[in-house]
Order: sequence, then C-alpha cells, then structure tokens
Amino acid sequence: MEFIQAFILGIVQGVTEFLPISSTAHLLIVTKVFGWKELGSKDFVDAIQFGSVIAILGYFWSLVFSIVKGGIEAVKDKDWQREEWKILVGIVVGTMPALIFGFLLKDVLPESALIIAIMSVIMAILLALAEKIGTRKRGFDSLQIRDGILVGLGQTLALIPGVSRSGSTLTTALFLGLERDTAAKFSFLLGFPTLTVATLYKSLKIFKLFQDQQLPDNIVGLLVVGIISTFIFSYLSIAFLIKYLATKNTLIFVWYRLAFGSVILLAIAAGWKG
Repeated sequence: MEFIQAFILGIVQGVTEFLPISSTAHLLIVTKVFGWKELGSKDFVDAIQFGSVIAILGYFWSLVFSIVKGGIEAVKDKDWQREEWKILVGIVVGTMPALIFGFLLKDVLPESALIIAIMSVIMAILLALAEKIGTRKRGFDSLQIRDGILVGLGQTLALIPGVSRSGSTLTTALFLGLERDTAAKFSFLLGFPTLTVATLYKSLKIFKLFQDQQLPDNIVGLLVVGIISTFIFSYLSIAFLIKYLATKNTLIFVWYRLAFGSVILLAIAAGWKG
C-alpha cells in the first residue's frame, strides 16, 4: 500500500505542480482525506518534487542551454543588452525573494484546509483579472530583468498554502502583458531554481532522518517510486500546459480553483476538520 501511495502522490505532485492550481493544496487535501500520515509528511512530498525538477530540465533543456550559453557569452563580450543575459539575470534576481522569504518563513506559515480554500478562491479571482487586464502582446524575446524581479516577487506568494507557484508566477506574468505560452515558459524557468533548492533542502533533511534511523527501511524505494511518478506526470503536465495556452485562455483553471476552494469551504462548514 505504501508504494501505491507513493505512486499516487507522485501523480498528484506531477499534475498539479505546473498547472496553476497549487500542488501543496492538492497533496495536503489528498493525504488528509485518505489519512496518509507518514507519506503525507511535508518532508516526503517535498522530496519527490525532484521529479518535477528533472522534468523542467528535460523539457526545456535546449532553452536552458541557450540562455546559459548566451549569458556566458554576454559576460565575455560585456554585452549587457543581450537577450539571454537579461533573461538569466531576471531569473537569478527573481529567485532571491522566494528563497529568502521561504527560509525565513519555513516554520511559520500554517498549512490548513481553510487557508488553502480561501487562497484558492483569491488566486482564481486574480488570475481572472490578469486574463481581463493583460495585453498578451509580449513574446519571449521581450523579457527584461524587471520582469524577473516582478514575477519573482509574485512567486513569494506561493509560500502561502493554496496559492500555487505556477499560479502566482503565471498570473503576475499575464499582468505584465506577456503572451500566455510565454508567461507559462517564464513561470517554469523562474520556478526551476526555487524548486531545486527547496527539493535539495528537503532531500538532505530526509537523508539525515534516515541516517538517524527515524524513517522506515523502505523509504529509499518509496522515494524512487514517488520521484519517477512525479517526473512522468510533471513532464506530461508541462507539455499539456504549453500546448494548451498557445491557443486557449486560463479560465478553465479559474473555474477549477473556485470550485476546489468552494468544496473545501462547504466541507469545513459541514463539520470536516481539515
């Protein structure tokens, strides 16, 4: 049963990490509903995010390589107006707020069903406004350092359970006038360093717990199953969202978030403890 649970949690993590609907929210609700206490621990679900990290790198490998290569060449040529340099600096600078606030608030922000429900509804409204107000006229070649800073600040909202890293960055990017598929790509690239650091931090924590014999003997196998499952469904989720946003709007996610948050609120009102 534990291996089945690990595989299912990988599916939930993989599908919801990159769709603007909050992976943390769905993992928390799923583990609470089914009572999966051990594998539902934040350390485990954060560690299997490594599959999502690999999926981003695999899907965007050529783009990541060209950005890094262009950034290095820009330094050599002192060409600070080069497109790749601006994108690279924007990603680096935009990552800092989430890492700093994430470290400072890692043990402060509570993870409750009520907060998840409220933030799901609030982010649905903000995403709808971004769709309404955003001009969607800027492509990937128009990205500037300030876009990285502003989208990075938007990413810090994802520290609140129910907000969604993908949702907060995508919403901010749309407010800045980026095309939907460009907003999604930049959202993934900007989230990559933050996701990587957070995953490594949790993985080291799990490794220490394993050394201290505070974890079950089969934890390595469970992590492997969870990571593989996460990778497969993360890759499929990225491919789907990029293709979907090339021709369609984000309103389906707005309605989903409203429904998701409303169902949780109704369940709480009916007596569910969350």
